[in-house]
Amino acid sequence: MFEHGLVLGAYPLRVGFLGLVTSRNMVRALMSLESIFNGVNINFITSSNFFNNKLVGGEIFPIFVIAVAAAEAATGLATAPSLQRNRRSTRIDQFNLLKW
Repeated sequence: MFEHGLVLGAYPLRVGFLGLVTSRNMVRALMSLESIFNGVNINFITSSNFFNNKLVGGEIFPIFVIAVAAAEAATGLATAPSLQRNRRSTRIDQFNLLKW
């Protein structure tokens, strides 16, 4: 059962990495990052259930990951319309906003 859980968590992790590496659109990159977070959460919970059922560390840590992912999604999805309005594009390779 442990291997099935890890394989289940590996699929969104792989799809997320592939989408993050190949995407040029900011919204697609954020969706891929969310997929990576979900795959990591599945692996944390699977490992926690396999190794020690009495401690809830593996179930608590994904809650913090979900909170960070929600903050990342809120910030990224607030930034995307602003960049679309100002730069007329959400392509990642066209951003040079941090340069002086």
